[in-house]
Amino acid sequence: MNAIKQRLGAGEQLLGTMVTTFPSPDLIKILQNSGFDYCIVDCEHGSFTTREVSDMIGAGRGIGMPVLVRIPEIRREHVLHYMEMGAAGLLLPNTESADQARQLVDYAKYAPMGHRGVSLSRPHTDFKKVNGPEYMRASNEYTVMICQIESQAGVDHIEEIMAVPGIDAAMIGPNDMSQDFGILNQYGHPRMTAAFERVMAAAAAQGKWSGVHFGSAEPLKPWIQRGMQLNLWNSDSGLLSLGAKAMAELRGGK
Repeated sequence: MNAIKQRLGAGEQLLGTMVTTFPSPDLIKILQNSGFDYCIVDCEHGSFTTREVSDMIGAGRGIGMPVLVRIPEIRREHVLHYMEMGAAGLLLPNTESADQARQLVDYAKYAPMGHRGVSLSRPHTDFKKVNGPEYMRASNEYTVMICQIESQAGVDHIEEIMAVPGIDAAMIGPNDMSQDFGILNQYGHPRMTAAFERVMAAAAAQGKWSGVHFGSAEPLKPWIQRGMQLNLWNSDSGLLSLGAKAMAELRGGK
């Protein structure tokens, strides 16, 4: 079972990273051993095949490392495929309305919360024979649905989005948000700060969680300190670059 909600409910702050480039089940083990609490496979910008994503999700399930998926868009086939693979949850990019959030829940959750198709002899059950009603209730409870807020429209409707039953968290995408605001990469700008605070407050008002994805540590630290619980730092390719830059020491650099 996915422990993300349990840990968040206990007040823990979780830190994950985005898998954007390398389609390896071994990567999931490396991320867990490096101390990450979860990861999100990027199927919006990434070029992964469904088999590659399935293999990474399966590796995560085998070692207790939650693997979520950022879906390309809100379509039933995308949601169903990744849920059937056993994803611990989904991230919906550029959520701008409560209707989009409700659609995500409808596709991802079994009745009575939604209309997810019922096929239980699949990777999401580890091909075990399960008690259907019990399993479906448990799946509805532990799978994590996150709306990514990346625009002024998303911020404007954040209270309605967070009020949708079945949505668990808001994840801010600061790059696209700052682009939409016309202040690209100005993460400390007062408009960005106000937007972050509004998203955080809207989630908290519904008893839900919030977080943000930054490539570097410095802009992320203040929001961790302010209590955001579900955050992302860097990516698989970014972390490789950070490590590779240590080569400068061998060349006599600084």
